[in-house]
Amino acid sequence: MFEELRKHILSRVDMPEEDFNLTTTLMIPKKLRKRQYLLQEGDVCKWLAFISKGCLRHFSVDESGTEHIQRFGIEGWWMVDLESFQSHRPSTENIDALEDSELLLIDHDALTELSRAAPAWDRYYKVVLEEEFKAARARISDFVSVSPKERYLRFVETYQSLFQRVPLHHIASYLGITPQSLSRIRKELSRQK
Repeated sequence: MFEELRKHILSRVDMPEEDFNLTTTLMIPKKLRKRQYLLQEGDVCKWLAFISKGCLRHFSVDESGTEHIQRFGIEGWWMVDLESFQSHRPSTENIDALEDSELLLIDHDALTELSRAAPAWDRYYKVVLEEEFKAARARISDFVSVSPKERYLRFVETYQSLFQRVPLHHIASYLGITPQSLSRIRKELSRQK
């Protein structure tokens, strides 16, 4: 499970072996079955989760019961409700597995300890946060300035491997459109080919 994490870290920063070894001692391997929750609304997010295998979704549910997917996560990605994780307040969001998944979990106290004891980890974590921030900004920009059709095309282009693994109704939720609208967009695009 740790090899995927090692690759991810080394693709972003140099990390001495002793820092990586400390990382592995502070992380807890966890398996989730498909549809099993890592976080449910109302609970405090206790874990920052690295996905070694599988696929997760991070979503909220509105008053009418409609799900709104904020993000997906696959191998080599991190998943967390950062606000709840850092503030220790109950989450308004959910994280569950769309596939059987294998995770590496680290809690807030261990993360703080790791950041103090391993400078390379601290640099890596800052890079990950910056990447997450940029991705969130791009997503907001797309919602404000790009048509649903263009959002779909960008999703397919950017997340080709994810597109093959996630049900279309979840993709529609992520894009902020109905499954019927997604179906119309896909039909229109297939006619244009």
